[in-house]
Amino acid sequence: MPQETAESTTDAPAVLPVRVAIVDDHESVRLGVRAVCLDAGFKVVAATASVSELWVALGSERCDVIVLDLSLGDGFTVTENVQHALSLGAAVLVHSIADRVVLVREALAAGAAGVIPKSAAASAVTSAIGALARGEVLNNLEWASAIDADPEFGRAQLAQRERDVLHLYASGLPLSQVAMKLGIKVSTAKEYLDRIRAKYVEVGRPARSKVELLRRAVEDGILALDERGHAD
Repeated sequence: MPQETAESTTDAPAVLPVRVAIVDDHESVRLGVRAVCLDAGFKVVAATASVSELWVALGSERCDVIVLDLSLGDGFTVTENVQHALSLGAAVLVHSIADRVVLVREALAAGAAGVIPKSAAASAVTSAIGALARGEVLNNLEWASAIDADPEFGRAQLAQRERDVLHLYASGLPLSQVAMKLGIKVSTAKEYLDRIRAKYVEVGRPARSKVELLRRAVEDGILALDERGHAD
């Protein structure tokens, strides 16, 4: 009797929905952002009035992006709330009134990944969430205006060669190609990169990862992004 052979089928891995948490002390805002996220196919894992409540609500659940209001009235500073949110392992998207320049600057300096005003269209909000979930860097007018309008935003004082290294490395080149383009050793390029990171730490704007270095380069006008968020 001929042996039956089972058909081998290869199922494509399931694409998990983007997991979003919402922190805003206005219930109507939480409900509105939640509805927008669900319409976009995202999974809303929690919607709370404070970051402290979010910790409890999430439990062992993970999230990809936290949509965070800046004025929570919970007794914590913007920096504390952003850093507490980041410790959950998610990107932080500031969702606030665009004219609160000082608070926006503080949030960005604390590590928030970008800004979206509460006046933005629903599609802009979901587009920003999706971009951050993919590890991309936001480049929007609110971010730029918040930085340009506040002279106290701590800019790292980079030498020209350090700016050159940061520009090439943040644009996506591996360190070996950065060194080749600049005519220097890879070890020298690494030394420049270490100095760049140290200088950003000095002004309270850490840049530990390549994504954070890209963010700092965009913030300081060293690297421009096109409207699709790609390095020019």
